[in-house]
Amino acid sequence: MAFENLKAAILMLLDEIEKAPEDSHVLQEELREKISELKALGMPVPDDITRLEDALERDLEEGEDPFDNMPV
Repeated sequence: MAFENLKAAILMLLDEIEKAPEDSHVLQEELREKISELKALGMPVPDDITRLEDALERDLEEGEDPFDNMPV
């Protein structure tokens, strides 16, 4: 996938995350995959996308335990 197509896909995912925050974990994983594609192709990852990836990682680390509300 060309750089512009990947960047467009990333922007679409960001829009989806904003519109459906309840699905953000799934969408964040898709976002990470697109960023990995950029890196694997040796394409530059824009600074704003890199900062976003870092922020998502921090949110994931600081977030709630996804299994905290599961019945035992």
